[in-house]
Amino acid sequence: FNAAVKKAAEEAFKAQGCDVVVSDLYAMKFKATATEDDVTGIKNPEHFCYGEETMTAWQEGRLSPDIVAEQKKLKDADLVIFQSFRILLMNIFSQFPMYWFTMPAIMKGWIDRVLTKGFAFSPEKPYSEGIFKNKKAMLSFTTNSHETMFSASGINGDINVTLWPIQNGILHFCGFQVLPPQIFWAPAYVPQEARASMLETWTGRLQGLLNEAPLSFAPCDSFDLEKGFQMKVDVQEKHSGSPYGLTVGHHLGKPLPPNSQMKAGVN
Repeated sequence: FNAAVKKAAEEAFKAQGCDVVVSDLYAMKFKATATEDDVTGIKNPEHFCYGEETMTAWQEGRLSPDIVAEQKKLKDADLVIFQSFRILLMNIFSQFPMYWFTMPAIMKGWIDRVLTKGFAFSPEKPYSEGIFKNKKAMLSFTTNSHETMFSASGINGDINVTLWPIQNGILHFCGFQVLPPQIFWAPAYVPQEARASMLETWTGRLQGLLNEAPLSFAPCDSFDLEKGFQMKVDVQEKHSGSPYGLTVGHHLGKPLPPNSQMKAGVN
C-alpha cells in the first residue's frame, strides 16, 4: 500500500509538470548510522564531535558522497514529502509506515546524516527563521492502529502529541513550512474498498497540495533571547484569554489546541 501511495504522488506531480526525484533508501542501501565514516579528514580525531566535524566537512566539501548526493537533491527541492522508506524531493518524496510511534530507523538515519549543521539548520536562526524557510515539507504515512486509537482518549494517545517532535523538532526547526500530514489509518485492517478510497482521497489532495497553507507554529520573535528563550510576557498575555495553549509544545499549562499538528491555521 505504501508503494501505491508513493506511485500516486509521483504520477500526480509529474502530471502537473513537476520534476520528481525519489530516494528509495532501502534500494540505495542507505547507511543509517552517523559515524566518523561520514567525514574525510577528521579535524579532531581524539575528541570527535559529529555535529562540528560534519559542519566543517560540509563547508570544505569533505562529506561522504552519499550525503552530498542527498543534500544536492534537498537543495534543489521545493517540497519534500517523507513517505515510507522513500523520500520524494520535488521535489523529494518518501512514504513511511509509523514504527514505534516514529519513523523507521533508515529514515531517521537519513535525517541524522543529511540534515547537517550549517547545511540544514543553524542554532542562531532556528524554526521560523530557519535555513529552509522557503521550502515545504510534509509527512505521509501509514499506521498499524485505527484512528480512534490515536485520539486524546484512545489507547495510543493524541496523534498531535506523537507528531510534534517530528514536525516541530525536525522539520520546523530547519525552517520548513510544514504541510498537514497525510495519514492512512490501519490500511492492513480495512477492506480493499477502503484502501481504494484512501488512495482516491490522496490523489485528490495532490492536485492542490502545492497551494496548501502550512501548519502554525510559534514564531521565533515570540521568545526572549535574553531570558533563555522564554516566551515573551506580552505573547503569553495575548493568549491568556484563549481556552487552549498556543501549540502542542507551548501549551502554557492549558488544554492542547485540538488538531494543531493535523490542520493548518490552528494555534
